[in-house]
Amino acid sequence: MDITQFLKLKFPEAEISFVGEDCDSKVLIISNKFDGLSTLKRHKLVLSELKEHFQTGELHALSLDTKSPSEVS
Repeated sequence: MDITQFLKLKFPEAEISFVGEDCDSKVLIISNKFDGLSTLKRHKLVLSELKEHFQTGELHALSLDTKSPSEVS
């Protein structure tokens, strides 16, 4: 699975970058959907989209960095 492409379908307006392999994977998502949300709620939103991939074992570890556009400008 291409995580970046998959997440781009779920967060079409977002800027998404992915680095790493296996247990050392990190994804940065910059999205308007994160405005006003706590880090925990942002992570829950992303992980809910990836839930099936974790359950099947396709993904087993992923570090998330979630930001709203105002946090990076």
